[in-house]
Amino acid sequence: MSNAHTPTRGSPSPVPRATLIRMTSLTKERTPAREQSMLGDGARTMSWAFAQERLANPESPRTSWLATTRADGQPHLMPVIAFWIDGALHIVAGEGTRKVRDLLADGRCVVGTSSTRLPSIDLVVEGHAEPVTDSDEVRRIAGFLNDNNWPLEAKGDKVQGPNAPTAGPPPYTIIRIVPEKVFGLPGMFGMEQFDPEDLPKPTRWEFGSD
Repeated sequence: MSNAHTPTRGSPSPVPRATLIRMTSLTKERTPAREQSMLGDGARTMSWAFAQERLANPESPRTSWLATTRADGQPHLMPVIAFWIDGALHIVAGEGTRKVRDLLADGRCVVGTSSTRLPSIDLVVEGHAEPVTDSDEVRRIAGFLNDNNWPLEAKGDKVQGPNAPTAGPPPYTIIRIVPEKVFGLPGMFGMEQFDPEDLPKPTRWEFGSD
C-alpha cells in the first residue's frame, strides 16, 4: 500500500489531474476562523490554502505521527498514514490497537507531518477524533482509499483489506480527526536553497465549531 504520488525527493511535485478531480469531489473544506503569525503581531503568515494543499496531496512516501493519551495519562506516539478528506484527517487502524483504544476513550489528539515538496513545511494538527460509523460514509471513504492504492472493502462500519504496518490487523476502524488548531512552520528539508524571506511563515490557524 502506498500513497498515490511518487515525486522525486526534493523537487516540486505536481498532482496528477485525476487525483485533483478525485480530491475535489470528496472534499468539503472548512475555513479557519482565525489566522495568526507565530512570530507576533504584524508578521507575515502562510496562507491556509498553501497548507491545506500539502495536507490533501501528500508526497509518497509520507509518514505522519499520531499522539494520543493512554487511560493512565501517559502519552503514546505512533506512525500513521493520514488522508485529508472532507476538511479533516482520517486514519485507518485495527480496532484493537492502542491508538484506537486511546482515541475511543479520549478523542483529543495531535498529528504531525512534514511535506518535503519544496519549499518544505512541517504541519501539526490538534483536534478531536471520532470513529466513522455510518456505513455509507465508510463505503465512500473506502472508495477514496482504493483510489489511493489501498484496496479496502467496506463491511458495515468497518473495512477489511491488506495489512499496513502502521494500521495493525483488520478489521479496521476509520477514525476522523477534525482540526481545532493547525500549526504550519518552514521545514528543514531544502531550507538552505531559499532566501529566509521566501520561506513559508510560521502560522497558527484556529477553527470554530461547526
